[in-house]
Amino acid sequence: MDKQLQKDFLIKLAHTKMPFGKYKDRFLIDLPEYYIVWYHGKGFPKGLLGQQLQTVYELKLNGLEYLVRNIQKL
Repeated sequence: MDKQLQKDFLIKLAHTKMPFGKYKDRFLIDLPEYYIVWYHGKGFPKGLLGQQLQTVYELKLNGLEYLVRNIQKL
């Protein structure tokens, strides 16, 4: 993925909210870690939402949530 696509993906991720369930309307980056880990074990949904949740998992795993939170502040 080229740098512009990565940038666009992170910007969209920073402003995406969970579309359903207990955490509906919560920013994906603000979902509880246990919920993201549960999805990791269960399997992420197909499509863009699944890619975004998988990215959130990787960000949280590596302590990089601040990258998305900084984007939210812009």
